[in-house]
Amino acid sequence: MDPVVIPILVAAIVVVFLVAATVRIVPQARRYNVERFGRYRRTLQPGLNFVVPVADRVNTKLDVREQVYSSQPKPVITEDNLVVNIDTVLYYQITDPRAAAYEVADYLQAIDQLTVTTLRNVIGSMDLEETLTSREEINARLRAVLDDATGKWGIRVNRVEIKAIDPPHTIKEAMEKQMRAERDKRAAILHAEGERQAKILTAEGTKQKDILEAQGTQQAMILRADGEAKAVERVFQAVHRNNADPKILAYKYLETLPHLAKSDNNTFWVIPGELTEAVRAVTHAFGDQSAMGLPRSTRPEEAATADADTDAAPDRDGAAELEPGTPLSLDAATAADEVAKRAAAVVSDAKAEAEAARASQAPPGREGRTSGG
Repeated sequence: MDPVVIPILVAAIVVVFLVAATVRIVPQARRYNVERFGRYRRTLQPGLNFVVPVADRVNTKLDVREQVYSSQPKPVITEDNLVVNIDTVLYYQITDPRAAAYEVADYLQAIDQLTVTTLRNVIGSMDLEETLTSREEINARLRAVLDDATGKWGIRVNRVEIKAIDPPHTIKEAMEKQMRAERDKRAAILHAEGERQAKILTAEGTKQKDILEAQGTQQAMILRADGEAKAVERVFQAVHRNNADPKILAYKYLETLPHLAKSDNNTFWVIPGELTEAVRAVTHAFGDQSAMGLPRSTRPEEAATADADTDAAPDRDGAAELEPGTPLSLDAATAADEVAKRAAAVVSDAKAEAEAARASQAPPGREGRTSGG
Protein backbone atom coordinates (compact mmCIF):
# COMPACT_ATOMS: atom_id res chain seq x y z
CA MET A 1 0.00 0.00 0.00
CA ASP A 2 1.17 3.45 -0.78
CA PRO A 3 2.43 5.19 2.32
CA VAL A 4 0.53 8.33 1.32
CA VAL A 5 -2.85 6.58 1.27
CA ILE A 6 -2.64 5.41 4.85
CA PRO A 7 -2.48 8.92 6.37
CA ILE A 8 -5.33 9.98 4.11
CA LEU A 9 -7.51 7.12 5.32
CA VAL A 10 -6.67 7.85 8.91
CA ALA A 11 -7.54 11.49 8.41
CA ALA A 12 -10.85 10.56 6.76
CA ILE A 13 -11.74 8.24 9.63
CA VAL A 14 -10.94 10.97 12.12
CA VAL A 15 -13.07 13.45 10.21
CA VAL A 16 -16.00 11.05 10.09
CA PHE A 17 -15.64 10.41 13.80
CA LEU A 18 -15.50 14.09 14.54
CA VAL A 19 -18.56 14.79 12.41
CA ALA A 20 -20.50 11.96 14.07
CA ALA A 21 -19.48 13.23 17.48
CA THR A 22 -20.40 16.78 16.58
CA VAL A 23 -23.90 16.20 15.15
CA ARG A 24 -26.78 15.28 17.51
CA ILE A 25 -30.33 14.64 16.22
CA VAL A 26 -32.96 14.96 19.00
CA PRO A 27 -36.40 13.35 18.39
CA GLN A 28 -39.63 15.21 19.02
CA ALA A 29 -40.80 15.36 22.69
CA ARG A 30 -37.26 14.53 23.84
CA ARG A 31 -34.74 16.64 25.66
CA TYR A 32 -31.03 15.94 25.97
CA ASN A 33 -28.92 17.41 28.74
CA VAL A 34 -25.35 18.15 27.49
CA GLU A 35 -22.36 18.39 29.83
CA ARG A 36 -19.00 19.92 28.93
CA PHE A 37 -16.18 18.40 30.88
CA GLY A 38 -18.72 17.06 33.43
CA ARG A 39 -20.57 20.35 33.92
CA TYR A 40 -24.06 21.07 32.65
CA ARG A 41 -23.79 23.05 29.47
CA ARG A 42 -27.22 23.16 27.82
CA THR A 43 -30.36 21.17 26.86
CA LEU A 44 -30.68 20.10 23.27
CA GLN A 45 -34.03 20.77 21.64
CA PRO A 46 -35.71 18.51 19.05
CA GLY A 47 -33.99 18.59 15.64
CA LEU A 48 -30.37 18.89 14.43
CA ASN A 49 -27.88 20.04 17.05
CA PHE A 50 -24.08 20.42 17.11
CA VAL A 51 -21.82 19.79 20.05
CA VAL A 52 -18.09 19.99 20.59
CA PRO A 53 -16.57 16.56 20.17
CA VAL A 54 -14.73 15.12 23.11
CA ALA A 55 -15.58 18.18 25.25
CA ASP A 56 -19.40 17.79 25.18
CA ARG A 57 -21.37 14.68 25.94
CA VAL A 58 -25.08 13.86 26.42
CA ASN A 59 -25.71 13.02 30.08
CA THR A 60 -29.50 12.36 30.29
CA LYS A 61 -32.25 11.85 27.75
CA LEU A 62 -35.68 12.80 29.06
CA ASP A 63 -39.22 12.38 27.69
CA VAL A 64 -41.25 15.55 28.22
CA ARG A 65 -44.62 13.94 27.39
CA GLU A 66 -47.20 13.29 30.11
CA GLN A 67 -46.36 10.10 31.92
CA VAL A 68 -48.50 7.65 33.93
CA TYR A 69 -47.16 6.04 37.06
CA SER A 70 -49.13 3.39 38.97
CA SER A 71 -47.89 2.64 42.43
CA GLN A 72 -48.20 -0.61 44.34
CA PRO A 73 -50.89 -0.98 47.06
CA LYS A 74 -49.79 0.78 50.20
CA PRO A 75 -51.20 0.00 53.69
CA VAL A 76 -52.75 3.03 55.35
CA ILE A 77 -54.34 3.26 58.82
CA THR A 78 -57.61 5.18 59.14
CA GLU A 79 -58.76 7.23 62.11
CA ASP A 80 -60.80 4.28 63.46
CA ASN A 81 -57.66 2.06 63.40
CA LEU A 82 -58.46 0.04 60.28
CA VAL A 83 -55.76 -0.90 57.81
CA VAL A 84 -56.71 -0.36 54.18
CA ASN A 85 -54.64 -0.85 51.03
CA ILE A 86 -54.77 2.07 48.61
CA ASP A 87 -53.59 2.08 44.99
CA THR A 88 -52.89 5.41 43.32
CA VAL A 89 -52.36 6.46 39.72
CA LEU A 90 -50.15 9.50 39.06
CA TYR A 91 -50.14 11.64 35.90
CA TYR A 92 -47.07 13.87 35.66
CA GLN A 93 -45.02 15.77 33.06
CA ILE A 94 -41.41 17.01 33.00
CA THR A 95 -41.35 20.75 32.51
CA ASP A 96 -37.66 21.42 33.29
CA PRO A 97 -35.27 18.70 32.06
CA ARG A 98 -32.25 20.24 33.86
CA ALA A 99 -34.05 20.25 37.27
CA ALA A 100 -35.45 16.76 36.71
CA ALA A 101 -31.91 15.50 36.04
CA TYR A 102 -29.94 17.44 38.66
CA GLU A 103 -32.38 18.42 41.45
CA VAL A 104 -33.46 14.90 42.41
CA ALA A 105 -31.73 11.58 41.96
CA ASP A 106 -34.83 9.48 41.16
CA TYR A 107 -37.93 11.56 40.71
CA LEU A 108 -40.26 8.50 40.38
CA GLN A 109 -39.20 7.06 43.71
CA ALA A 110 -39.40 10.47 45.29
CA ILE A 111 -42.94 10.97 43.98
CA ASP A 112 -43.97 7.49 45.16
CA GLN A 113 -42.69 8.02 48.70
CA LEU A 114 -44.22 11.48 48.84
CA THR A 115 -47.56 10.03 47.74
CA VAL A 116 -47.47 7.38 50.46
CA THR A 117 -46.66 9.84 53.25
CA THR A 118 -49.33 12.28 52.04
CA LEU A 119 -51.91 9.50 51.87
CA ARG A 120 -51.14 8.43 55.42
CA ASN A 121 -51.52 11.99 56.65
CA VAL A 122 -54.80 12.50 54.81
CA ILE A 123 -56.38 9.10 55.51
CA GLY A 124 -55.24 9.20 59.15
CA SER A 125 -57.67 12.03 59.80
CA MET A 126 -60.67 10.16 58.28
CA ASP A 127 -62.62 7.10 59.29
CA LEU A 128 -63.33 4.23 56.91
CA GLU A 129 -66.72 5.44 55.76
CA GLU A 130 -65.44 8.95 55.10
CA THR A 131 -62.45 7.51 53.25
CA LEU A 132 -64.68 5.50 50.95
CA THR A 133 -66.90 8.47 50.19
CA SER A 134 -64.27 11.26 49.96
CA ARG A 135 -62.15 10.29 46.99
CA GLU A 136 -62.41 13.69 45.34
CA GLU A 137 -61.22 15.43 48.48
CA ILE A 138 -58.30 12.99 48.88
CA ASN A 139 -57.29 13.47 45.24
CA ALA A 140 -57.35 17.25 45.55
CA ARG A 141 -55.21 17.24 48.71
CA LEU A 142 -52.71 14.80 47.20
CA ARG A 143 -52.36 16.87 44.06
CA ALA A 144 -51.82 20.07 46.04
CA VAL A 145 -49.05 18.51 48.14
CA LEU A 146 -47.33 16.76 45.22
CA ASP A 147 -47.51 19.76 42.94
CA ASP A 148 -45.93 21.95 45.58
CA ALA A 149 -43.13 19.46 46.29
CA THR A 150 -42.32 18.44 42.70
CA GLY A 151 -42.29 21.98 41.32
CA LYS A 152 -38.64 22.47 42.21
CA TRP A 153 -37.86 19.12 40.60
CA GLY A 154 -39.03 20.38 37.22
CA ILE A 155 -42.09 18.09 37.29
CA ARG A 156 -45.76 19.08 37.13
CA VAL A 157 -48.35 16.69 38.62
CA ASN A 158 -51.47 16.97 36.49
CA ARG A 159 -53.77 14.46 38.21
CA VAL A 160 -53.74 12.04 41.10
CA GLU A 161 -56.40 9.33 41.18
CA ILE A 162 -57.13 6.67 43.78
CA LYS A 163 -57.49 3.44 41.85
CA ALA A 164 -58.70 1.18 44.66
CA ILE A 165 -59.35 1.17 48.40
CA ASP A 166 -59.31 -2.36 49.79
CA PRO A 167 -60.44 -2.76 53.42
CA PRO A 168 -59.84 -6.04 55.28
CA HIS A 169 -61.94 -9.10 54.45
CA THR A 170 -63.82 -9.00 57.75
CA ILE A 171 -64.67 -5.35 57.19
CA LYS A 172 -65.95 -6.19 53.71
CA GLU A 173 -68.26 -8.85 55.16
CA ALA A 174 -69.52 -6.43 57.81
CA MET A 175 -70.11 -3.77 55.15
CA GLU A 176 -72.01 -6.25 53.00
CA LYS A 177 -74.19 -7.22 55.96
CA GLN A 178 -74.79 -3.56 56.73
CA MET A 179 -75.75 -2.80 53.12
CA ARG A 180 -78.02 -5.85 53.08
CA ALA A 181 -79.67 -4.70 56.30
CA GLU A 182 -80.12 -1.19 54.91
CA ARG A 183 -81.70 -2.57 51.75
CA ASP A 184 -83.97 -4.85 53.78
CA LYS A 185 -84.91 -1.86 55.90
CA ARG A 186 -85.74 0.25 52.86
CA ALA A 187 -87.71 -2.63 51.36
CA ALA A 188 -89.69 -3.06 54.59
CA ILE A 189 -90.34 0.69 54.77
CA LEU A 190 -91.51 0.79 51.16
CA HIS A 191 -93.71 -2.26 51.76
CA ALA A 192 -95.21 -0.68 54.88
CA GLU A 193 -95.79 2.58 53.03
CA GLY A 194 -97.51 0.66 50.25
CA GLU A 195 -99.77 -1.17 52.69
CA ARG A 196 -100.50 2.11 54.47
CA GLN A 197 -101.48 3.82 51.25
CA ALA A 198 -103.56 0.80 50.24
CA LYS A 199 -105.41 0.80 53.57
CA ILE A 200 -105.96 4.56 53.38
CA LEU A 201 -107.34 4.28 49.87
CA THR A 202 -109.52 1.32 50.89
CA ALA A 203 -110.84 3.23 53.90
CA GLU A 204 -111.55 6.28 51.77
CA GLY A 205 -113.32 4.10 49.22
CA THR A 206 -115.40 2.44 51.95
CA LYS A 207 -116.18 5.85 53.42
CA GLN A 208 -117.30 7.20 50.07
CA LYS A 209 -119.33 4.05 49.48
CA ASP A 210 -121.08 4.35 52.87
CA ILE A 211 -121.72 8.05 52.28
CA LEU A 212 -123.19 7.41 48.84
CA GLU A 213 -125.30 4.53 50.14
CA ALA A 214 -126.54 6.66 53.05
CA GLN A 215 -127.33 9.51 50.68
CA GLY A 216 -129.14 7.10 48.36
CA THR A 217 -131.10 5.63 51.26
CA GLN A 218 -131.91 9.13 52.49
CA GLN A 219 -133.11 10.20 49.05
CA ALA A 220 -135.14 7.00 48.71
CA MET A 221 -136.75 7.50 52.14
CA ILE A 222 -137.47 11.14 51.31
CA LEU A 223 -139.03 10.20 47.99
CA ARG A 224 -140.98 7.35 49.62
CA ALA A 225 -142.19 9.67 52.39
CA ASP A 226 -143.15 12.29 49.82
CA GLY A 227 -145.02 9.63 47.87
CA GLU A 228 -146.85 8.39 50.96
CA ALA A 229 -147.62 11.96 52.00
CA LYS A 230 -149.04 12.73 48.57
CA ALA A 231 -151.01 9.46 48.62
CA VAL A 232 -152.44 10.24 52.06
CA GLU A 233 -153.20 13.77 50.94
CA ARG A 234 -155.01 12.55 47.85
CA VAL A 235 -156.95 9.98 49.87
CA PHE A 236 -157.88 12.63 52.41
CA GLN A 237 -158.96 15.01 49.66
CA ALA A 238 -160.92 12.24 47.91
CA VAL A 239 -162.68 11.31 51.17
CA HIS A 240 -163.65 14.91 51.89
CA ARG A 241 -164.49 15.66 48.29
CA ASN A 242 -166.78 12.61 47.96
CA ASN A 243 -168.27 13.10 51.45
CA ALA A 244 -167.76 9.45 52.51
CA ASP A 245 -170.26 8.22 55.08
CA PRO A 246 -169.27 6.45 58.33
CA LYS A 247 -170.10 3.07 56.82
CA ILE A 248 -167.17 3.18 54.39
CA LEU A 249 -164.81 4.45 57.10
CA ALA A 250 -165.92 1.64 59.43
CA TYR A 251 -165.35 -0.88 56.66
CA LYS A 252 -161.82 0.42 56.02
CA TYR A 253 -161.15 0.25 59.73
CA LEU A 254 -162.23 -3.39 59.89
CA GLU A 255 -160.31 -4.19 56.73
CA THR A 256 -157.04 -3.03 58.37
CA LEU A 257 -157.36 -5.16 61.52
CA PRO A 258 -156.55 -8.56 59.90
CA HIS A 259 -153.23 -7.17 58.60
CA LEU A 260 -152.29 -6.25 62.14
CA ALA A 261 -153.06 -9.73 63.40
CA LYS A 262 -151.09 -11.52 60.64
CA SER A 263 -147.71 -10.18 61.76
CA ASP A 264 -145.22 -12.90 62.80
CA ASN A 265 -143.86 -10.85 65.68
CA ASN A 266 -147.19 -10.56 67.50
CA THR A 267 -147.57 -13.04 70.35
CA PHE A 268 -150.91 -11.54 71.42
CA TRP A 269 -153.36 -9.06 69.93
CA VAL A 270 -155.26 -6.41 71.84
CA ILE A 271 -158.63 -5.49 70.34
CA PRO A 272 -159.19 -1.76 70.77
CA GLY A 273 -162.38 -0.38 72.23
CA GLU A 274 -163.23 1.36 68.95
CA LEU A 275 -163.84 -2.06 67.41
CA THR A 276 -167.37 -2.14 68.87
CA GLU A 277 -168.21 1.13 67.17
CA ALA A 278 -166.91 -0.15 63.86
CA VAL A 279 -168.83 -3.42 64.21
CA ARG A 280 -171.97 -1.47 65.12
CA ALA A 281 -171.57 0.71 62.03
CA VAL A 282 -171.06 -2.28 59.76
CA THR A 283 -173.98 -4.12 61.38
CA HIS A 284 -176.14 -1.05 60.90
CA ALA A 285 -175.12 -1.11 57.24
CA PHE A 286 -176.16 -4.77 57.09
CA GLY A 287 -179.52 -3.84 58.60
CA ASP A 288 -180.05 -1.05 56.07
CA GLN A 289 -179.19 -3.36 53.22
CA SER A 290 -181.74 -5.92 54.50
CA ALA A 291 -184.35 -3.21 54.65
CA MET A 292 -183.57 -2.14 51.09
CA GLY A 293 -183.82 -5.72 49.86
CA LEU A 294 -180.16 -5.86 48.85
CA PRO A 295 -178.56 -9.28 48.71
CA ARG A 296 -176.98 -10.56 51.89
CA SER A 297 -174.26 -13.10 52.41
CA THR A 298 -175.27 -16.53 51.20
CA ARG A 299 -173.01 -18.39 53.55
CA PRO A 300 -175.07 -20.37 56.10
CA GLU A 301 -172.53 -20.01 58.87
CA GLU A 302 -172.46 -16.20 58.49
CA ALA A 303 -176.27 -16.07 58.51
CA ALA A 304 -176.42 -18.24 61.61
CA THR A 305 -173.81 -16.10 63.33
CA ALA A 306 -175.73 -12.95 62.46
CA ASP A 307 -179.04 -14.44 63.75
CA ALA A 308 -177.38 -15.57 66.94
CA ASP A 309 -175.93 -12.11 67.50
CA THR A 310 -179.28 -10.50 66.77
CA ASP A 311 -181.14 -12.78 69.20
CA ALA A 312 -178.52 -12.40 71.91
CA ALA A 313 -178.33 -8.59 72.12
CA PRO A 314 -180.69 -6.70 69.77
CA ASP A 315 -180.56 -2.94 69.76
CA ARG A 316 -182.60 -0.37 67.93
CA ASP A 317 -180.65 -0.91 64.69
CA GLY A 318 -181.00 -4.72 64.84
CA ALA A 319 -177.23 -5.29 65.44
CA ALA A 320 -175.41 -6.84 68.35
CA GLU A 321 -173.93 -4.19 70.63
CA LEU A 322 -170.50 -4.62 72.16
CA GLU A 323 -169.52 -2.48 75.09
CA PRO A 324 -166.00 -1.03 74.93
CA GLY A 325 -163.51 -2.93 77.10
CA THR A 326 -165.75 -6.03 77.22
CA PRO A 327 -163.52 -9.17 77.11
CA LEU A 328 -164.12 -11.35 74.09
CA SER A 329 -164.35 -15.10 74.23
CA LEU A 330 -162.40 -15.50 70.98
CA ASP A 331 -158.61 -15.18 70.85
CA ALA A 332 -156.80 -12.75 68.57
CA ALA A 333 -156.59 -15.07 65.55
CA THR A 334 -160.30 -16.02 65.72
CA ALA A 335 -161.33 -12.39 66.07
CA ALA A 336 -159.18 -11.45 63.10
CA ASP A 337 -160.72 -14.21 60.98
CA GLU A 338 -164.21 -13.14 62.00
CA VAL A 339 -163.49 -9.55 61.12
CA ALA A 340 -162.03 -10.64 57.80
CA LYS A 341 -165.14 -12.66 57.02
CA ARG A 342 -167.39 -9.73 57.83
CA ALA A 343 -165.22 -7.42 55.78
CA ALA A 344 -165.44 -9.83 52.86
CA ALA A 345 -169.21 -9.88 53.21
CA VAL A 346 -169.31 -6.09 53.24
CA VAL A 347 -167.15 -5.99 50.11
CA SER A 348 -169.44 -8.48 48.39
CA ASP A 349 -172.50 -6.45 49.36
CA ALA A 350 -170.83 -3.24 48.19
CA LYS A 351 -170.04 -4.81 44.83
CA ALA A 352 -173.64 -6.00 44.46
CA GLU A 353 -174.88 -2.54 45.36
CA ALA A 354 -172.54 -0.95 42.84
CA GLU A 355 -173.68 -3.33 40.08
CA ALA A 356 -177.33 -2.61 40.88
CA ALA A 357 -176.69 1.13 40.87
CA ARG A 358 -174.82 0.91 37.59
CA ALA A 359 -177.68 -1.09 36.08
CA SER A 360 -180.20 1.56 37.09
CA GLN A 361 -177.76 4.39 35.99
CA ALA A 362 -177.96 5.94 39.39
CA PRO A 363 -174.99 7.12 41.51
CA PRO A 364 -173.84 4.28 43.74
CA GLY A 365 -174.66 4.47 47.40
CA ARG A 366 -177.37 7.21 47.09
CA GLU A 367 -180.30 4.86 47.66
CA GLY A 368 -178.62 3.37 50.73
CA ARG A 369 -178.16 6.86 52.21
CA THR A 370 -181.78 7.71 51.42
CA SER A 371 -183.07 4.53 53.03
CA GLY A 372 -180.88 4.98 56.05
CA GLY A 373 -182.21 8.52 56.51
